[in-house]
Amino acid sequence: MTNITGRVREAFRGDQRVDADVLIARLDAVRRFLTAVDGLLPDAELVPAHTLVERAGTRLALSRDHTVVALAGATGSGKSSLFNALAQLELSPVGVRRPTTGVTHACVWGPLEGANRLLDWIGVLPRHRFVRESALDADDETALHGLILLDLPDFDSVQRSHRLEVDRLLGLVDQVVWVVDPQKYADRVIHDSYLREFHRHRDVTLVVLNQADRLPPAEVPRVLDDLRRLLDTDGLTGVPLLSTTAIDPAGMVGLRGALERTVAERQAALRRLAGDVDTVVAGLDELVGSARPAGGPDDSTVDGLNRALAGAAGVPAVTEAVQQAYRHRAVAATGWPLVRGWRRLRPDPLRRLHLPGPADAGADAAESLVAATSVPDPTAAQRSALGLAIRAVADRAAADLPAAWPGAVTAAARSRLGDLPDALDRTIAGTDLGLGLGRRPLWWRVVGGLQWLVTLAAVVGLGWLVLGYALRALGLPALDNPMVGQVPLPTLLLLGGLLAGLLLAALTRPVVRWAARRARARAEQRLTAKVARVGEEYVLTPVRVVLGSYAQARDALRDAARR
Repeated sequence: MTNITGRVREAFRGDQRVDADVLIARLDAVRRFLTAVDGLLPDAELVPAHTLVERAGTRLALSRDHTVVALAGATGSGKSSLFNALAQLELSPVGVRRPTTGVTHACVWGPLEGANRLLDWIGVLPRHRFVRESALDADDETALHGLILLDLPDFDSVQRSHRLEVDRLLGLVDQVVWVVDPQKYADRVIHDSYLREFHRHRDVTLVVLNQADRLPPAEVPRVLDDLRRLLDTDGLTGVPLLSTTAIDPAGMVGLRGALERTVAERQAALRRLAGDVDTVVAGLDELVGSARPAGGPDDSTVDGLNRALAGAAGVPAVTEAVQQAYRHRAVAATGWPLVRGWRRLRPDPLRRLHLPGPADAGADAAESLVAATSVPDPTAAQRSALGLAIRAVADRAAADLPAAWPGAVTAAARSRLGDLPDALDRTIAGTDLGLGLGRRPLWWRVVGGLQWLVTLAAVVGLGWLVLGYALRALGLPALDNPMVGQVPLPTLLLLGGLLAGLLLAALTRPVVRWAARRARARAEQRLTAKVARVGEEYVLTPVRVVLGSYAQARDALRDAARR
């Protein structure tokens, strides 16, 4: 997003109209911004935006045929006198005791019934509402029909409740007429605390120098010029500036004409809300900035996370057990049958970790229910490495984000940290390590068959020799022992079977070690891929969700800044 702040600082001139549909679209963009950042940014930063959405929705839903104009000023500025002069009735009390105006009074031009809902929302009590409608006026007041004029309490009142009421109402009215007097028109309170804050509402701001009759006629232009200079300093360049006097009807012509134009245009409410949107967008701009961040951490950072997750999950210990288990099972299947039983007495390395593998249970890895493993818990160094890797992911992902967002990204990256150990354990337990007993390699069966053949030959030779010895011992005729060269066949069968079995086992052992290393590499590849999925789900996805929310908020704020 570029130049959002610059765009919202451009105020409308009073003759420019606000399109209601465009304003509603801008408000909807603010709503989308709030939805996107919900739970990610501090609530205190979003209060003005929430207030705007609530107030604007309510104001637009109420009467658009009425224009709410407030007379605001300091003690003794003559607000109430102006109020009464415009209404041509004594509605608001005027006196020398200060503060005189303690509550807000409202005068409605036209039927009161159409303005009651609006006055209820503003908070003007029914007993302080007056209607300016008389048959004696004929058509004199028709130009102001639809005007709701408020006489606010003094903003510099010694009573704090008065000041709070003024601040509340200034956020609700459509237009503000600031009333200053020749004695206090340069007072710092009105300029620093109020007028300067209205620089984005120039098109719904009007300033009057009241009680101009107290100045010599030659001094009025000089005071107006000085006041104009102060208004320009406040950022209110171009704001209408009038001089008024409540005791002379001629001194009210300019103000009355300005109010008539405001009522006729029916634009004050829309312009006020448009200025409110400008103010809110400018305040939110620093939360979003203009840079377009990367879609997430880079590959090297993700690789570092996967390595840390593999270490914390015990992948090295599991792959070492896979290698040992392969050798254990391969030797048990291809070794000399005479010692296989002894081999089977030794525990399987994988089963010691409660990792028989899904294939051993005859179930699909994705559907089988697995118990907790006995994989060793991660060491302090491995836990620390995982924490640093997660922090690196968050830092890299938030590198180009404004200052308000890195905390949200870090919180998202760590949001499921407590669930990681169980997720990693389930992943390790549910991964098919490729060592299922029901899928023995073909060469295991071939070598195992050969071992049984040579063992059978040795057993036959041994039995032949034992039988011959027994016959001789009993004095019975001896068996005929065929000769193979110079060696009797029974002896050849016995010794040859034993030697062939030992030789076959010796020749098979290097192959078993090589195949065990391959099995370890395959298991490591499978485990690493599964662990990476856990990292994607538990760390990277939450981070990307925040980045997506940032992009949505950025686009929404850009839309809200469009006039």
